[in-house]
Amino acid sequence: MLKAVIDTNVLLVANQQHSDISIECVASCIERLQAMQSAGIVVIDDAFIILNEYQNKTRINPPRGVGDVFLKWLLRNMGNPQRVEMVNVTLTQIDCYAEFPDQQLQAEFDPPDRIFPAVANAHPDKPIIWQAADCKWIDWWPVLAEHGIKVKFLCVADAQRFYETKFPRQRHVPAPAMPESN
Repeated sequence: MLKAVIDTNVLLVANQQHSDISIECVASCIERLQAMQSAGIVVIDDAFIILNEYQNKTRINPPRGVGDVFLKWLLRNMGNPQRVEMVNVTLTQIDCYAEFPDQQLQAEFDPPDRIFPAVANAHPDKPIIWQAADCKWIDWWPVLAEHGIKVKFLCVADAQRFYETKFPRQRHVPAPAMPESN
C-alpha cells in the first residue's frame, strides 16, 4: 500500500501557491495527493506539528485548491488507521527531534523541514518522504538515504532548475531516481 510522509510544499504546489513551478510539477503533486486519498496512508506526528504546518499554509474553508482539499480529507480521516498513521517524535529543543536520522545533518536543515525526516525515521516502515521542488533537499537526500530514509522528488526537473539557480557554484547532486510505486 502507498504510504508516505508528505512535505508541505506538495500541498502548496498542488494549490498553485508556488511561483515558477512547471505545469508538470503541479500535475504531479495533484496526481500524488489524489492517489493518496484514493488508496494511501499518510504518516504524521501525534503532536500535530505537520498538521499545524499544513493548516498555517493552506485554507480549508472554503478550500481553494487540491492541497486544501487534501488537508480537509486528512482531517476527516485522522481517526482511521487505514488512512492515517501517527508516530511519536521527541522534541529536544525548538524544531529539533531525537528521531532525526542524522543529528549533524539536522543542523543544516531548515527548521520547519526537520519534522519530515524525524517522522519517517520514527515510523517502523520508514515511509518515503514526498518532496515537491525544495531544492535544498537535493543536498540532504544522500545522507538521509544512508540512514534508510528515502526522498521522492515529485518535481525533479523543477528542483534541479531551482538548485542550479540558487547554488550555481556547488557540485550538482542529482535528485534520486525512485520507483514510481512510491
